[in-house]
Amino acid sequence: MSTVLQAAEAVIANVEKVILGKRRQIELLVVAALCRGHVLIDDVPGTGKTMLARSFAASLGVAFRRLQCTPDLLPNDVTGVRVFDPRTAEFRFEPGPVFTSVLLADEINRATPRTQAALLEAMAERQVTVDGDTRRLPEVFLVLATQNPVEFEGTFPLPEAQLDRFLLSVAMGYPAASEEQSLVERQGLDHPVDSLEPVAEAIDWPQLCLAASQTLLSPDVGRYLVSLVSATRGHPAVELGASPRASIFLAAASRALAAVRGRDFVLPDDVKAIAGPVLSHRLVLSAQSRLRGVRSDDVIDELLTATPVGAEP
Repeated sequence: MSTVLQAAEAVIANVEKVILGKRRQIELLVVAALCRGHVLIDDVPGTGKTMLARSFAASLGVAFRRLQCTPDLLPNDVTGVRVFDPRTAEFRFEPGPVFTSVLLADEINRATPRTQAALLEAMAERQVTVDGDTRRLPEVFLVLATQNPVEFEGTFPLPEAQLDRFLLSVAMGYPAASEEQSLVERQGLDHPVDSLEPVAEAIDWPQLCLAASQTLLSPDVGRYLVSLVSATRGHPAVELGASPRASIFLAAASRALAAVRGRDFVLPDDVKAIAGPVLSHRLVLSAQSRLRGVRSDDVIDELLTATPVGAEP
């Protein structure tokens, strides 16, 4: 796991040249990339969501595209369209922004449900079908979608089925006062992200993904993981708990997190550390719970305390 650890540390340190005080969030992006998963960044404007995506793509040395979601955005604006070329008298395919390695779907909840659904095949199957022709996406493909949790006018909330496609949900949060002061001092005429150099360009990322997936998950830790997900389905504050897909994603993310931390086996602490980002956006709370101000994170924290760990590997 030393190769995964070295690559992860290099990427995290490089992104931290731009994004200060958010090592946890950067680490989660590395975990998502190792799992070939996607990330929903849910926070208020101005907290660095776009800069996080740009600096992460620059650190990997891969192609980056930004898709600004608006109500008039069409599915073909995402996937691409066939256009007639009068020079050849034939139709040719013009790829959309989804044909990249890191796609930032900015303010995804401003796009209509029809356009949001255009991303589903790409996120789940890593391919795009237009006019009956299926085209594969790059080997490294990661969707980072952002949304503003406090603004609802003119938005279309993501349905539960699409939320379930995201491996992780991440919140940026405000920086500490000292970090914010450093940001103000560093950002003059040039932004630090413009001079960021790739540190993982020569790394075989698919091979790192394979190595992370082979991290040992013992039966004891596996039982703890499943019991934690199952407990969400019987909690009194939850109307709809996490699905079996959540268990699969939680296992994959736990393996990747253990590899990022330099181990070839998963500890219960890895499951606890990643459970919130994996499960929080998958829980549908009851109306009464929402009125009382109960949050998904509160339920997960309660279950982490109540669910017995069992034997460690």
